[in-house]
Amino acid sequence: MKKIKLEINNLTSDRVDKKFLNKLAEKIVKSLKIKIPEISLVFVSAGRMKNLNRNYRGINQVTDVLSFDYGEIFICLAQAKKQARQMKHSLKKELATLLIHGILHLAGYDDKTKKDYRKLLNKQNKLWQKVTSSLV
Repeated sequence: MKKIKLEINNLTSDRVDKKFLNKLAEKIVKSLKIKIPEISLVFVSAGRMKNLNRNYRGINQVTDVLSFDYGEIFICLAQAKKQARQMKHSLKKELATLLIHGILHLAGYDDKTKKDYRKLLNKQNKLWQKVTSSLV
């Protein structure tokens, strides 16, 4: 199987572990058996994420992760840090969770209804167990 190309653009002043994210993306895509040749992962500020969420989903608030059909995932680093503190786990674990969530959207999983959200969350938790054991 051809390796996935993960392009990471960090538009924040914080550092992210690109090597970890690359390994994780590889494991997720391989585990899901999906053919996504390239993913663009973009880390943005809360302000930029709020604008994206308003423009594309009509929701005028910050969200943690947004995925677009053409292989682009946006993660709000400030929101990820906040959620990591609230959940009392590491930022690395939170970023892994958000990347899994984003790739599941690219793979066709949806979370618009409660039933779909539960299905996505179940798959996300199973993937978390499978792909992060050696990384986090």
